[in-house]
Amino acid sequence: MGLVALLAAGCSPGSGETGVQQGPYPVVRTVDGDTIRVMRDGQEIVVRLIGINTPETVAPDRPVECFGPEASERTQQLVTGQKVWLEYDDVTGETDKYDRTLAYVWLTPDQMLNEELVREGYAEERTYQEGYRHQDRLRDAQEAAEGAGAGLWSACP
Repeated sequence: MGLVALLAAGCSPGSGETGVQQGPYPVVRTVDGDTIRVMRDGQEIVVRLIGINTPETVAPDRPVECFGPEASERTQQLVTGQKVWLEYDDVTGETDKYDRTLAYVWLTPDQMLNEELVREGYAEERTYQEGYRHQDRLRDAQEAAEGAGAGLWSACP
């Protein structure tokens, strides 16, 4: 249920349910294209975007990858100074093995950061656990980006 529908139904965000957008939480900073830091309930947390992968820029054991700086910059442009809503997914769980919070990040009730980055060609859909909630949506966004030669689909060999 989206935030608008949730509020219309008389519910409030932050109920702890997966599939519900919780927040808004202020963005502290961008880590890289698919990871941000937000302030949630007085604690700074690392949020890894579900269902996408951007080229690496900060992995200590790997070189900067093609279109990685552009992906990081685009994420920074979209979230700097913003408040975001987080949506969790039962399939992925709330955290990964690095203790990062896994979430779909919503810029507005209708604009998902994860999808925006894929659609614009800054990220690719990445299935870590089959059947996650917005899998079809992200795959459709990637198909459109690839077809248009957007971003990394034309910039990288």
